[in-house]
Amino acid sequence: MNGTVNKAILIGHTGDDVKVHYFEGGNCIGRFPLATNETYVNRNGERVTNTEWHNIVVRNKAAEICEKYLKKGDRVFIEGRIQTRKWQDDRGIDRYSTEIMCTNFTFLTPKDTPSAPGTGNTSDSIRQNVKPAPEQNIQNPEPDDDLPF
Repeated sequence: MNGTVNKAILIGHTGDDVKVHYFEGGNCIGRFPLATNETYVNRNGERVTNTEWHNIVVRNKAAEICEKYLKKGDRVFIEGRIQTRKWQDDRGIDRYSTEIMCTNFTFLTPKDTPSAPGTGNTSDSIRQNVKPAPEQNIQNPEPDDDLPF
């Protein structure tokens, strides 16, 4: 196999609201932390939970959608690729940041329940943007006797 794969799949809870930064030309980038948990029972029979934090990056329209609908504490499915950036701090020391460049996401927190203490219910704003589907008249089709199985 000659190709390589760089793919991350995460399901976790947002650690903060999405912060969006706009650039000249209309492009934007959104960033937010995502927490994933691993729970196991150690040798002493104690339940141990480890939390891993991931830096999520979304771009353009996806960033605007995430900013509008994702709040701190929401559960979200993230698909993307892992990217490490190198940068220098104020003292000139090289630093590295590992991020998940989001290519696909699905909101998993139902919007009719508050996601975290102190956050408002956003289901009304979502319902305003969704048009009801037209009613369809579906009739039961007759069974097809020509099936090969």
